[in-house]
Amino acid sequence: MLSFLGEVHYNKMIYDGNDFLDAIIPLLKLLTITLIGLVLAHRRTQIVPKATFKLLSRLVFALFLPCLTFIHLGQSITLDNIRHWWFIPINVLLSTTVGFILGILVVVICRPPPQYTRFTIIMTAFGNTGNLPLALVGSVCHDKENMFGSDCKTNGVAYVSFAQWVSVILVYTLVYHMMEPPLEYYEIVEDEGKNEDFSQLSKPLLVEAEWPGIEDKETEHSKRPFIATIENEQTVDDEENSPKSIRCLATPKMVRKIKIVAEQTPFERIIQPPTIASLLAIIVGMVPQIRNFIFGYDAPLSVISDSLEIMAGAMVPSVMLILGGMLAEGPNDSKLGIRTTIGVIIARLLILPLVGIWIVVLADKMHLLVDGDKMYKFVLLLQYTTPSAILLGAIASLRGYAVSESSALLFWQHLLAVFSLSLYVVVYFKVVL
Repeated sequence: MLSFLGEVHYNKMIYDGNDFLDAIIPLLKLLTITLIGLVLAHRRTQIVPKATFKLLSRLVFALFLPCLTFIHLGQSITLDNIRHWWFIPINVLLSTTVGFILGILVVVICRPPPQYTRFTIIMTAFGNTGNLPLALVGSVCHDKENMFGSDCKTNGVAYVSFAQWVSVILVYTLVYHMMEPPLEYYEIVEDEGKNEDFSQLSKPLLVEAEWPGIEDKETEHSKRPFIATIENEQTVDDEENSPKSIRCLATPKMVRKIKIVAEQTPFERIIQPPTIASLLAIIVGMVPQIRNFIFGYDAPLSVISDSLEIMAGAMVPSVMLILGGMLAEGPNDSKLGIRTTIGVIIARLLILPLVGIWIVVLADKMHLLVDGDKMYKFVLLLQYTTPSAILLGAIASLRGYAVSESSALLFWQHLLAVFSLSLYVVVYFKVVL
C-alpha cells in the first residue's frame, strides 16, 4: 500500500504554496471558532454557562442541521444522482469495517481492561460522519475561489447528508447493543457508576452535543446487559423447564433471541429531526414538480426555502462553538489506560486515513466514483479521517457503560484531530484530489 501511495504522490504532488493555503485556511477558520467557544465556556471565564451551550446544541439538532440538510440535499438529489451516489453509504460501511478491524488490533496489542474490550473496538470503528464533516465542507466552500467549483457547498452537504442515515442506523442497532457491559462485569460497572458524581459524569456537554435529550429516552433495559442476560435466562429455561418434545415444536432459539433483541432495539429513535429532514429532502428531490415548486429563484415557495437557508447558515459556527465548550470541560478520569487510549487515537486518526486513501483511490481507478467530482472524493475521504463520533458518548451515558472513559477519549481525540485533520486535508488537496 505504501508503494501505491508513493506512486500517487509522485504523479500528483504539486509544490505550490497556494494549494497549501487552500487546504489549511479552512481548518484555521474552524479552529478559531472552536477557540472562541473554549474561551466562552472555560471555568475561569464562564462568560457563557454550560446550560447555554446545551440549549445551542438543541437548536443545532432540531433546527439548524435539519434546515441545512433539507436545503442542500433537496436541491441536489434526483433519481439519477441516487444511482451515482451508491458508493457513499457503502463507504460508510467500509470505513466502519476497517475501523472495527483496527479496533480488534488495538485490543490485541494494547490489552485494555476486559470490561472495556467492546468499548475500545466501538470507539475505533465509528467516526463522526455528521456535524464535523459538514463543518469542514462549509469552511472549505466559504471561499468562492475554492477548488470544488460554484456548487461546492450544495454538493458537499448533500453527500454528507446522504451518508448520515447509514451511520444513525448503525449506531441505534449495532452500537446500542455492543455498548453494554459484559455480564460478568455488570455488577462492577454498576457499583462504580453509583459512586460517581452524577452531575459531572452522566451529563457532560458531549452527551448533548449531537443528540440532545437522549437521556430522556432511557428505558428499563437501557443500563442492563440485555443480550447476555437474555441468553443466560433462555439457557436455564431450556435446560430446566422445557421437555424435549415441546422444544422440538418451539420456535428455534436463535429466532427467539433475534425477536427479543429486535423488540428492545430503539428503532423509533432513528426518526429524529435530522433524519426526517433527510427523508423529506429525498422525497422532494426525486419529484421534479415538487422540487421546482420549493427551490429556485422563481419558485412559489422560494420565500420558505430562503428562510430555511438563512437559518442553516448558523449550523457551522454553532457546531464549532459547542465543540469548544466540550473541550473546555477537559477530560474526565478514565480507567481505560494510557496505552489503550494512545492506541485508539493512532488507529483512528493516523492509520485509518491511510487505508481510506488507498480505498478511495482504488475505487476511483475502478470507476466506482462520480468522474471528475473532487467534492465527492473529499467527502469519502473525510469518513476515514474524523475522530470518533460524539454520539458514542451519548450512547455510553444512555447505557451507563464507560461514561467517563468515552468522555476522556473523545476529548483527546478531538483535541489531537486538529493536527491530524490539518495533515490529511493538506495531503488530500495536494496529492489525492
